[in-house]
Amino acid sequence: MRDATSDSSMEPLINSRNPDVIAGNKIKKTNWRSRPLFKTFPLREYSMMQRKSDRPTSEELSQWAESLDNLLSSKCGITAFRVFMKSEYCEENVEFWVACEEFRKINSRAKRRSRAKRIYEEFVREDSPKEINLDFHTKESVLQCLLFPSRSSLKAAQNRVYFLMEHNSYPRFLESELYHELCKFVEVER
Repeated sequence: MRDATSDSSMEPLINSRNPDVIAGNKIKKTNWRSRPLFKTFPLREYSMMQRKSDRPTSEELSQWAESLDNLLSSKCGITAFRVFMKSEYCEENVEFWVACEEFRKINSRAKRRSRAKRIYEEFVREDSPKEINLDFHTKESVLQCLLFPSRSSLKAAQNRVYFLMEHNSYPRFLESELYHELCKFVEVER
């Protein structure tokens, strides 16, 4: 039979592991989004903000809100989206999408084969450092294309990642403090 002292001696250990803090009889829930890392996105970290010519305009910001295509077609937009995705621990998706865009521009077969293999090793292969979320069939189609990659070899995988970003990350980006801070920053600069 346990005595009451052993339970009370475990309370500090339990509280140190649990982010929920017990105050009196009430349990105070802590929100992971309220931690300093997620609370603000310091604008000084963005290299795009250093030169006025590299900053997004208010028109550009409103275009970003219209579609993910508009966001990804802007160099500044990709940078802001990558920063946001990093805060959500899924920056590999936007990095894969950018790598696929660069892959499609390669003319040399040898370079294309080499780049396809590198993209596969970095993003698609199971247990790769930046593994993206792809279904088995899409992974297999990418693997089959490694021998004779064409410009469209990675298109199915890129479309799948785009779909995931468009329906998951992109709406959260538009609601994020980062996007709202960028809008405020641009308004102040006017």
